[in-house]
Amino acid sequence: MAMAFKMATTGMWVTDECKNSFMEMKWKKVHRYIVFKIDEKSRLVTVDKVGGPGESYDDLTASLPIDDCRYAVFDFDFVTVDNCRKSKLFFIAWFVVFPNCLVPYIILFNLIYI
Repeated sequence: MAMAFKMATTGMWVTDECKNSFMEMKWKKVHRYIVFKIDEKSRLVTVDKVGGPGESYDDLTASLPIDDCRYAVFDFDFVTVDNCRKSKLFFIAWFVVFPNCLVPYIILFNLIYI
């Protein structure tokens, strides 16, 4: 069974897969994006989807559900005015408000930070 790291204030746990995928993305550049989800029952943050290095921001937005909340990290490559290649990681909180949305579920997503 995979190890999980407990979040300090919320009782949430982050799996090893989350940490390992993020480190691969940050240091090895093998992922363009990672989508995380929270399992309400087990209170675990898990990896929902991983985008390959050839995928784009449009692929990330297409992979986000229209009826559920998610977190994502996106590796954005760009070129500066000095013609230097750079890369920045963006943390994205995807919240969907819909009529059946449970307020405690949104609060749970607001409390967690990866």
